[in-house]
Amino acid sequence: MSTTDTGGQLGAEPRKTFLGHPRGLVVLFFTEMWERFSYYGMRALLVLYLTQHFLFGPAEAQGIYAAYAALVYLMPVLGGMIADKYLGSRKAVIIGAVLLVAGHFTMAFEGSGGKESLTIGDTTYQIEVDGRDQNRRMFAVNGDERVQIAITPEGVSTVGAEPSAANASDAAAAAVAETTEGAAPAGTLDPATQAAPAAAAAAGFPAFTASGAYTLETTRDTQMGEPVLFLALSLIIVGVGFLKANISTVVGSLYEENDPRRDGGFTIFYVGINLGSFLATAACSYLGIKYGWAYGFGLAGIGMLFGLLTFILGQNWLEGRGGPPVPVEGRSILGVPLVPFFWIAGLVAVFPTWLLMRSHEIIETGLPWIAGVIFALVVGYTVFRLKGAERSRMLVAQVLIFFSVLFWALFEQAGSSLTLFADQSTEMPSWFNAAMTQMFNPGIIVIGGPIVAALWVWLGKRNAEPSTPVKFSFGLMFVGFGFLVLMWAAGNMANADFRVPLLFLFLTYFFHTIGELCLSPVGLSMITKLSLARVVGMMMGVWFLSSSVAHIVAGIIAKATATDTVAGVVTDRAGALSTYGSIFGTIGWVGVGVGIFLLVISPLLKKGMAGIH
Repeated sequence: MSTTDTGGQLGAEPRKTFLGHPRGLVVLFFTEMWERFSYYGMRALLVLYLTQHFLFGPAEAQGIYAAYAALVYLMPVLGGMIADKYLGSRKAVIIGAVLLVAGHFTMAFEGSGGKESLTIGDTTYQIEVDGRDQNRRMFAVNGDERVQIAITPEGVSTVGAEPSAANASDAAAAAVAETTEGAAPAGTLDPATQAAPAAAAAAGFPAFTASGAYTLETTRDTQMGEPVLFLALSLIIVGVGFLKANISTVVGSLYEENDPRRDGGFTIFYVGINLGSFLATAACSYLGIKYGWAYGFGLAGIGMLFGLLTFILGQNWLEGRGGPPVPVEGRSILGVPLVPFFWIAGLVAVFPTWLLMRSHEIIETGLPWIAGVIFALVVGYTVFRLKGAERSRMLVAQVLIFFSVLFWALFEQAGSSLTLFADQSTEMPSWFNAAMTQMFNPGIIVIGGPIVAALWVWLGKRNAEPSTPVKFSFGLMFVGFGFLVLMWAAGNMANADFRVPLLFLFLTYFFHTIGELCLSPVGLSMITKLSLARVVGMMMGVWFLSSSVAHIVAGIIAKATATDTVAGVVTDRAGALSTYGSIFGTIGWVGVGVGIFLLVISPLLKKGMAGIH
């Protein structure tokens, strides 16, 4: 229903609304929905793609993912500054969207990926893996000879073989035990071939080869595949830099100061983010795992194209909000008109980003220092340039940003360690796959987001709504508790194949999502409420900078969970589950403890907010 309002300002020109909110929220809702469709559709597949297609080890794949995600959240700091000073939010969003379209479609180029070879004695076999889900099977191939194998810490076995060496009997049994109910995972007997062990040995492949008596070698497509992969990621990184902080700033600009609809508007906007994420995770994961990586990544690109068209066609509904601080006509940089200059600058920025992604260790080492300097400059500006309520509000915002780093470091395990946990240590029904587990979070938000938004309004009318610092503390406690659920499940509920029921991973995502709803949409709103109007874009960038630092921390955590794989298949399921349980337990208790500490100091932070809830 469309009505009009004055934004709470007497004498102001009536503005058209939709369901009680500025109708520009509809445009931003669908733009962000499609942008998140592309981002999360790609993210659901990325770590699995790196480990299975390019054959990066889990630790290195999670390092690449951490560096990529860190840059994704660092670039909005620059994008916010550019929009604040030169372009305005709307023009920056369009530049970012175009780069994102290019990046996501580039991801659809697979190249030849990686290849792994197994050498036993004088014979070298190529390792091939059929499938991309938990049912994938591993084969050793040499000419016309193709034998299904399993690789365990004890050695290499033909599937179903009973090695003659007495000390290898446990290894063969472990290989046979790979089979899970209703599935035929990597390392089990291929029903299509049903090759007897004796026939396999007669064909030239030994029934069992102990560890130390064979070698493995991995080669990757470094001439074309890897460079194009990092180019695609770089285009996405720079595109998000122009778009991410600025589209949230446009949402904030739709509401006047102290408009009671602001938190509800940001939560509705957040539902749009997660509706896109839910649809993408379902569709892109299904296509990517079942039919091929290029299909999943290509669909993500189509989603981003829809987002770009939505924003361009919906400009009138924004009613001029998010425009440049000073008209761009007649302005130039280095003799180049302002808007073309930043189109060129965006393309040029892709190259150094590409170099950084190819040497992602530099990001993991250097970014925390860079982020620390940026954060120190913002704090210094606040302390020395501001006074009174303006200073106290900005300082509270920065304290909450600091606590958000831990939240995101734990929450963002979803794209890395939790995805590999789903693949390696979780029972999956035949119609589901590890990438699809990332549907849980956005699905819960789509259902629960409006409920939480209504809850805040209901409590607010009764003067009982928790303050922003209290909501942040709830977020930390919930995300910590989610990991404690997996710690308990890993120690008590694993089956004979060292996999836990999918229910427990769902419960972890459920608690993480409740924590996210307490912290993330409220955090976006908090930045726009507590920040000075002249630096709100920069502060929104600093909010995303906290996620950048958090992804580096998340990468360190994720690397600690990594175990050995061959051709993307874990070789020691028992060890993998034990490692996951230990690390998840540690970070779970840390999250709960820090959340309780923040709850204790929240009255002091609320006082510093100077009347803003």
